[in-house]
Amino acid sequence: MTGLVACAPVLATAGARGTPRRRNGRTRVRGQDDGKRLGAAELGAELGERATLVQFSSAFCAPCRATRRVLGEVAGMVPGVTHVEIDAEAHLDLVRRLDILRTPTVLVLDADGRIVRRAAGRPRRADVIAALGEAV
Repeated sequence: MTGLVACAPVLATAGARGTPRRRNGRTRVRGQDDGKRLGAAELGAELGERATLVQFSSAFCAPCRATRRVLGEVAGMVPGVTHVEIDAEAHLDLVRRLDILRTPTVLVLDADGRIVRRAAGRPRRADVIAALGEAV
């Protein structure tokens, strides 16, 4: 809980400035995906009690390893948040349905599985925490 309290200024600042956008191999963030929802059956894992960080990865993606580390740290820091990694190549139907164009792509889901934020590219920890602020 102290991690979330310490991140409150980051959440407030990120919300006031809008969504982060970085280009050329960096993070690109979008808002909600028209109310799309994902369930445990599609993810192959249970949703987090408060939020779920879904990472689409591929086998030879170097930024995917760094993203896995960042998302794992944030999920461990914020109670009720789960990190689920999906192999994009093994789940092409889901990739197409969600319009995943590159790896890593991260979806932030609320407790009901609704996509509240998405980002393509390696995210910064502060950006992930800010996105969680919309989900919890």
